[in-house]
Amino acid sequence: MFGFSDMPKFLFSFLLVLPLVSLVHQLGHSIMAIFFGGRVDFTIGKGKTVFKWKKIKIKSVYFLDSFCVYEKLKYDNRFTHACVYAGGAIANLASIFLINGLVMADILSASLFSYQFVYFSVYYIVFSLLPIKFTETTSSDGRAIYDALRYGKITCTLINKAEIVT
Repeated sequence: MFGFSDMPKFLFSFLLVLPLVSLVHQLGHSIMAIFFGGRVDFTIGKGKTVFKWKKIKIKSVYFLDSFCVYEKLKYDNRFTHACVYAGGAIANLASIFLINGLVMADILSASLFSYQFVYFSVYYIVFSLLPIKFTETTSSDGRAIYDALRYGKITCTLINKAEIVT
């Protein structure tokens, strides 16, 4: 059962671990877009902007959402867009290997943070790669990858904490 004694763990997960996993996911999309010559605007959260530095914004409700928007890629083809859409899941997978490697090397202790970070990262990978079309203009990363590779269709908006616009 979930009780009041579990509230600190819940708040830790909701306000720190989950936003960190979302940040890693978005950084994956952003790094791929930059790698292929795109310009990226990166936003963490919703609400009023509390901090802005160049193309990075942090909003007041930082734990609710995050997204990146990229302009036309210098290397513009099906494969590069599919890589940008897959970048979030790739970054989450890399972070799982990193955390597990650090735990196995006794650099990081197995803790609530490492367990929940890996758990939420797996959650992000699985649910972002399910090929789901939410609306006519929004789809999961998995569906965007499929559409880009199969049809050459570049999805304008992605849902799953990733909104990528070309």
